[in-house]
Amino acid sequence: MAIIEVTDLTKKYGGRPVVDGVSFHVDEGEIFGILGPNGAGKTTTVECVEGLRRPDAGHVRVLGADPHGPGAAELRQGIGVQLQRAELPDHITVREALGLYASFYRGPADPDELVTRWGLAEKRDSRYSTLSGGQKQRLFIALALVGNPRVAFLDELTTGLDPQARRATWRLVKDVRDAGVTVVLVSHFMDEVEELCDRVAILERGRITALDTPSGLIERAGGAQRLRFRPLAPLDDSLISGLPGVTGVSRTGGQVEVTGNGDFASEVTTALARNHILVSDLRLERAGLDEAYVTLTGSTLDTEDAK
Repeated sequence: MAIIEVTDLTKKYGGRPVVDGVSFHVDEGEIFGILGPNGAGKTTTVECVEGLRRPDAGHVRVLGADPHGPGAAELRQGIGVQLQRAELPDHITVREALGLYASFYRGPADPDELVTRWGLAEKRDSRYSTLSGGQKQRLFIALALVGNPRVAFLDELTTGLDPQARRATWRLVKDVRDAGVTVVLVSHFMDEVEELCDRVAILERGRITALDTPSGLIERAGGAQRLRFRPLAPLDDSLISGLPGVTGVSRTGGQVEVTGNGDFASEVTTALARNHILVSDLRLERAGLDEAYVTLTGSTLDTEDAK
């Protein structure tokens, strides 16, 4: 069942469309990703869906209600929002912030449980100004969940977190989804989207250029796999280039790279064994979402954007 429906959403600034006819739906219980570079319209799209911005055209329904319609006040009881950029008063403590936000909802979660779940138990009485960047980020995620929302919007979820904290956060987001919360995740990080999202929309210049599961996007982009190895005896490329599923053979120094689809790797290794060619450093690599993104959009995400 679609819990979010967006149809022909358009938002302009200074007459220029930042979001240009975007349409998608989010099913109940899924993690839906929105991926794209800075300036693609990701945050504006999500803020229109959240009700923080009023679209210039199109239709939005969240939990069956228009975020700017008569049911908007009731709708806010059912959603939680972690903004891309947010601040709190310097002197408010973690405990006070969660207590304040909990007071906005009829059936909030237990703030103490959230503090523990998001790794802030030792900081519950610390002032906001003393928290590290990663601790502030985890606090804002907890604040987005304190109302026991049916839908949570997480914008740049793990910005500022170290690799270990990022993976711990991913596990917690999966737990949130498994508890019945639908999650809309805005991200620059390919690995994050591939790890967490059931489906992902790629946004470029205010328009959706592709929408599918991460594996579906990879398949649409070619879905090729790579087999890398170093032959320990002379190898004629023609021995493997014509095998079923093989799409290409190239060399870099002493390393051979074979690309292909299906069961091509078994065909290659069988041919090598049949011809008594031993190899070293044998690795089979699957194409990832980053490569699919480049193929589908013709561009890369700026690494500076991902910081």
